[in-house]
Formats: sequence, structure tokens, C-alpha cells
Amino acid sequence: MKKSQLILLSTSLFIALFYEEEIGINLGFLGISYSILLFFYTQKINQTKTFFILFALSIFSSLAFAYYADFPSFLAVFFSVFLLAFKSQNRNLKSILAIPVFILNFVTFFGRLFKFEDWLPKRNASGFWQKFISVVLIPLIFISVFLAIYANGSSHFSGLFTDYELDLNGWGFLFLTCFGFFIAFSIWNFKIYSFFYLKNNDLKNDFINENKIQKPTFSFLDLSAERKSGIISFLALNILLITFIFTFNYEQFFQTIKIDQNLSAETHERVNAVILSIIMAIAVIMFYFKGNFNFDKEAKSLKILAKIWIILNGILILSAFAKNSEYILNLGLTYKRLGVYAFLSLAIIGLIFTYLKIKNQKTNAYLFNQMIWYFYGTILVCSFINWGGIATKYNIDRGFKSYFDLSSLNFNDKILEKKFPNEKRFDPYHSEKTSFLSSNFYDKWNKK
Repeated sequence: MKKSQLILLSTSLFIALFYEEEIGINLGFLGISYSILLFFYTQKINQTKTFFILFALSIFSSLAFAYYADFPSFLAVFFSVFLLAFKSQNRNLKSILAIPVFILNFVTFFGRLFKFEDWLPKRNASGFWQKFISVVLIPLIFISVFLAIYANGSSHFSGLFTDYELDLNGWGFLFLTCFGFFIAFSIWNFKIYSFFYLKNNDLKNDFINENKIQKPTFSFLDLSAERKSGIISFLALNILLITFIFTFNYEQFFQTIKIDQNLSAETHERVNAVILSIIMAIAVIMFYFKGNFNFDKEAKSLKILAKIWIILNGILILSAFAKNSEYILNLGLTYKRLGVYAFLSLAIIGLIFTYLKIKNQKTNAYLFNQMIWYFYGTILVCSFINWGGIATKYNIDRGFKSYFDLSSLNFNDKILEKKFPNEKRFDPYHSEKTSFLSSNFYDKWNKK
């Protein structure tokens, strides 16, 4: 199939799945359809190991959305399909570029739309498609637009169709057509501009030879002064961090909590401070180890102090882990507390790769190239696992929470029915009957 045929097919499929429907199983079907089409219409040279893994994850994330139809599974489908499309066009570009590539393509959509030579068939295309586009597609687009305008402007004109049971939601159909075309066009005809290829060279994990030459970062500081600046900075930061770790742990585990204190808010504020501290720690290390000091034989003291600081930040994360665990033991599981675990896990992974960056003399881009996959993996973990069910079961086993509190968690109907058989369930999001495409498999299999 050519680009124009794939765009037409994908747009038609989008309309068929979403016309007069809410988002549900239909988005899962759409994700699977895009994944399969991308698999078969990607050149063999781009079908790498990464491509096959992304294809499998796109299928699984689409199935996860068809089952749960929640926001984490939506993010998983979105990132999986667009990463798959990105890798289907170029296997060598760093995955972190997928985000700016598609954002730029969304912004330049209208400009690329009118470059017909890039996506419409040439004049020597098959006679069938020429006739279809000229006789069916183009007239149908104009008819649909003006039908919606006229039907909205005249009740009698609209009655000509509704009286014959042609209950067409003109504006809804037009919106679906445009939005479905926008998505299809963005996936099948996205453009990777030349400066992205140039930027890709700056995102390599290893330094090239010319970057290994010792030269000062700033014109007003020589290498010796810059080295001393780093040593003094990391020495002071280590002393400051040791002090903070002691005070942080004292407040967390030894200080008596007053009854009128908001324990939840206070705990989250402290965890937020830890996460911000880790981000700043990584940023400082990236500032000093962006080039020269990775290969400076006289910067051993600086490297040792930086590694000590990484280890101390790791201890700080473990303290936050311990406090969050104690908090859960005493007050139960919630989505926020699970989210704290997720953020702290990403923080410790970031510190590990920061340590490896210094040890193995890697570029700053190395950190971003690694962390983008762990961020994506976190989204997948959030979408694949029924965290609401796990939290509900844990809280019931520990004797926490009332029925009202537990009902605020998602995907726990069977557990609540067993524990609270006499409570009347009310779910405002699924109180009305929905069609098959607008529902999700969890509701169909777990709710009466």
C-alpha cells in the first residue's frame, strides 16, 4: 500500500470505531490495527530487535487499554504506537527524539498537508485509485462538510434526512473524519527534519575523539581553577547532604508527631524535597562532567567526591523508601503512595546511570538515552498491573479503610462485593449502558 491508501484506510477505520462511541475497547482495536499495519509496511532494514520489542509492547498496551480503559493505559498505547512508528522510519535515531519529532509534525501538519506530492499518488498511479480519489473521496469530503453546515442551519433541510431515518450527526462525523485523518497523516506521513539527524550526533553515548581534548569550559577559568571549583563544590555539598540526611531521618523516624499535624501532607513534602534533591544532584554532576573532567587524569579527587555524593543521595532515597513503607504500614496503600515508590525507583535508577556515566566516561546524553526507556517502562508497568485491586486487597487484609474509601480505588469490584456484600455499588462513570466499543473488558467480565 501507498501512503495515501494507508491514510485513507486508517481514517476510515477510526470513523468506524469511534462514530457515536466513547473511548473504550475501540481505542485498543485501533492501537492493535496500527501496530499490525506498521509491522507489515516497515522495511526489513528497520525491523530491528528494538522494533520487534516495541511491536509486542504496542499490542500488549492496546490490550491493556481494551481491558482497563484508564489514563495510564492510554499513555502506554500513545507512546508505544508513536515509538513504533518512529522506529519504523529510522532505526538509528535516538528514541528520545521521537517526542520532539512528533510535536513538530503536529505543529507543521497544515504545511505538510498541502505538499500533495509527498503523500498523494502521482499521475501515473493506478487508474482505480485516481478514479476513487477524484470521483468518490474528494466529492464526499465536500458533501460531508456542506451537509453538516446546511443541516445545522435549517431544521427543514435536516428533516429531509432525519425523516428517512438518516440520523447523521454531521458535526460529529466531520470532527471524527478530521481528527482521524490528522492521526493517520501524522503516523504515516511524519517527516524527520534534517536538523534532527544533526542533533542525533550530539546524543551519542560515547565521546568522540575531539571532545576528549582537555580545554576549559569557561574562558574566564583555566582547567586548574575549574577543577578546584568542582572539588570545593562537591566537598561542601557532601557535608551539606550528610547534615540533611541526619536531620531528615531524625524528623522522619525519631521526632514525635503532633496530633494536629497533617502527616500525609508533611510526608509528601519531604518526599518531594528528596526527589528535587536527586534531580538537582544529577544536574550538578552533568554540569561538571559534561566533557573534560571525564578524561582529566588530575580530577581523581573530583570523581571520588562526586561518587560519594551519588552514594549519599542513594542513602537519602532509601530513607524516603523506608518512610513511605512505614506510612503504608500504618495508614494503608493509595495511588499517591504507590506513585512515590515509582518516582523514587526512577530516581535511584537515575543515580545508578549517573554513577556509570562517571565510571565509564559517558556523555550527558547517555543519561537521557537510558532514562527515556525506564520512564516508558514505568508507564507500561502502571498500565499492565491492576494497582487498584492490589491496594484494595492489601488495605482489607490490614484492616484499613472504610467501604467509602476503598470504593474510590479502581478495578476492585469483585473484592468489594465479597467483603461488603450488602453495600450498594454506584459507579457514576458506568451507570448507563454502553455499547461494546465504548465499554472495556474489565466492566464486562467483572461487573454485573
